[in-house]
Amino acid sequence: MGLKWIDSRDLAIELSEQFPDVDPKTVLFTDLREWILALDDFDDDPKHCGEKVLEAVQQCWIEEMD
Repeated sequence: MGLKWIDSRDLAIELSEQFPDVDPKTVLFTDLREWILALDDFDDDPKHCGEKVLEAVQQCWIEEMD
């Protein structure tokens, strides 16, 4: 079963594993969106992504880093 846009926490975990040296506070939403779309486990419609979705993923990623 693939990851969806609503899986903020799981997406954040995947991103933190793929990009361990990246500070999520410095990531542009355009890059964040592309990185999520490139994840092997991601399986959702790219059009269903909005700023609120990306904010949620970024926030979870920041929490994962703490």
